[in-house]
Amino acid sequence: MDDVAAKERKILVAVDEGEESMHALSWCLKNVISENSKDTLVLLYVKPPRAVFSALDGTGYLFSADIMAAMNKYSNDVAECVVEKAKKMCKDLHDVKVDTRIEHGDPRDVICQMTEKLGVDVLVMGSHGYGLIKRALLGSVSNHCAQNVKCPVLIVKKPKSTATNN
Repeated sequence: MDDVAAKERKILVAVDEGEESMHALSWCLKNVISENSKDTLVLLYVKPPRAVFSALDGTGYLFSADIMAAMNKYSNDVAECVVEKAKKMCKDLHDVKVDTRIEHGDPRDVICQMTEKLGVDVLVMGSHGYGLIKRALLGSVSNHCAQNVKCPVLIVKKPKSTATNN
């Protein structure tokens, strides 16, 4: 039984620009990662597909190469910024190894693929708490991953702020 407790776990936390994913990371650091464990924490940021920045704007004009380059740079800067913020949150971990990965594609597919590829023991994600209509249109990334990965999935909901309950 002791072997299980001492096992080196690989925990993947999906991070993005939203407060929800940072809350999930923070919750994971407090409740999943144990001090002096040999866990590896993988922080994964998935850059959305390029289709978001189509080369054509709404009026049918082609964006110039420098505008496309600026949009790519912005996308890279956002990715770096999110990963740096997540890494700072992990700075007090001692025996835990922290890896970061930035991947490209549909987050639903990429998170599932990376979970499999890296042999992850548990996937931790935030819940965006979309309403029914938005979730039906966009599809829930966390729901998709929960249905499709082989390891346990921990979906951390951000508590609703108490200020709105007055």
